[in-house]
Amino acid sequence: MLRVRWLGSVEYREAHDLQRRLFNASTDDHLLLLEHPHVFTGGPNADMSNLLTNPSTLGATYERTDRGGDITYHGPGQLTGYPVLSLPGSRGGGITETKAYVHQVEQVLIDALQDLGLKDCGRIARYPGVWVAPTSGQPRKIAAIGVRMSRGRTMHGFALNVTTDLSWFDHIVPCGIKEFAVTNLRNEGSQASMSEVVDKISTRAIETWGTQGFDIATTAFPQMTRTVDDLQHLYAETTPTKAEVPVLLRDRKTTRRRQRRLDDLGLGNGVAITERKPAWMKARIDLNSGYRRTRKTIQTLDLTTVCEEAGCPNIYECWGEHTATFMINGSRCTRACGFCLVDTQQPEPINKQEPDRVAQAVKQMGLSHVVITAVARDDLNDGGASGFVETLRSIRKQNSEVSVETLIPDFRGQVTPLESVLAERPDVVNHNLETVARLQRAVRSNASYARSLTLLARAKERGLITKSGLMTGLGETDDELISALGDLSSVGVEIVTIGQYLRPSSDHLPVQRWVNPQTFQMLAERARELGIRHVEAGPLTRSSHKAARSLRSFTTTV
Repeated sequence: MLRVRWLGSVEYREAHDLQRRLFNASTDDHLLLLEHPHVFTGGPNADMSNLLTNPSTLGATYERTDRGGDITYHGPGQLTGYPVLSLPGSRGGGITETKAYVHQVEQVLIDALQDLGLKDCGRIARYPGVWVAPTSGQPRKIAAIGVRMSRGRTMHGFALNVTTDLSWFDHIVPCGIKEFAVTNLRNEGSQASMSEVVDKISTRAIETWGTQGFDIATTAFPQMTRTVDDLQHLYAETTPTKAEVPVLLRDRKTTRRRQRRLDDLGLGNGVAITERKPAWMKARIDLNSGYRRTRKTIQTLDLTTVCEEAGCPNIYECWGEHTATFMINGSRCTRACGFCLVDTQQPEPINKQEPDRVAQAVKQMGLSHVVITAVARDDLNDGGASGFVETLRSIRKQNSEVSVETLIPDFRGQVTPLESVLAERPDVVNHNLETVARLQRAVRSNASYARSLTLLARAKERGLITKSGLMTGLGETDDELISALGDLSSVGVEIVTIGQYLRPSSDHLPVQRWVNPQTFQMLAERARELGIRHVEAGPLTRSSHKAARSLRSFTTTV
């Protein structure tokens, strides 16, 4: 199966860590298509004299990487492709096999460029890549190629200049080649949009590497569609997502931008918030003695739970069983995701006593498994990671037998904060993908599909149990959910929750459909077929629902 993914703008190190996980662990083939913020990269044998300017003075970075080739540039307007493939018949990664694979990548690009109307393009024998007017006296390089191949598996790939600002190449000797210029599609007379280029390359890649089946998912919006073998769709161009910056005090109401995104996706007003819910969506109110005791403990210690803040329908069941998900770092979030009820006012200062109070509550409630989550704190340098670290330590100090699950935010993709949490070795690392690729920017505009997969990949690379969750009813299709489950399986996620989205208020994203119990059962079965070991799926399932059971089920099978 070839999984083709258009991921928008992705930081170089995130993309590298994601493809490394796919390279090491996935049995599927993948083609990651994306753009990078400004970055210069070089292989282990790159000649550093070919880097003519200090990248930091340009607002760029330099990344040493594990591919072949010299120094090159990646940035906006350039389509970067990372095929992660198991090549049929390959016995390793010798020179002959590597050259044959590079030739294959070049052919995919050449065919796609010719489909776009650029007929005079091809190869130059002594220089890998794709060239315009290769037999003329002045060939121009339009695509660079740098790959790694080991045990018949590939990573890294190509960089095709679509509308790239070519002045960035003035700061390097591109690929160590001094005598020839660099060009882009626009300079060669093509007005092709990024979406059209993605479309053509995806089609040619599927013809070459997808003969055993494929699926396509994209984070762009479908202003137009093109069919590929009448099975999947690619979506039209949108402005690539820029690097996220902290956004505080965002309006909770459906903004014009969010509404425009819904319109672009072909989603209307959905199910009226006043419409009666199906019978399977009704949660029973049960003010049982366990619920009352748990509530008293939490109130006495002045703690916050996501059970209350997010309006979870399972609160009576979980609290009745002396289970709760504690929310640390305050109760105010710096993001305003379209599905979430958590407060978005100005965040309050971190309470230094909170970790000890959470640990005390865990002890008083007699918990054997505890889930710790947090609001996003983009106002803090570490994104709130230190709160997880201190809470984990406090719980384990007072409750040595308790297993701890951390449901963490993305820390804006920063490696150091994430590493500080992973170093504490939580029993489960949970991070929700939330929805399918196509809906990401409408549902959670300050997050990223690629970033979430990368976080889970990084956690799994450190040998931790990983978990994620998906919502249904936001406008996705069942096939898109299955594709997302395939992506989670590919990065090594072992536990997945799937539940129905419930609209918290009229200011939040509308419910587009009610998913019936039979469909949840089908999704759970497909998830297991894809290799996910434990699945909780049902209309009222939430991220931490039956969390202890999930861990017990998993640990008894490994």
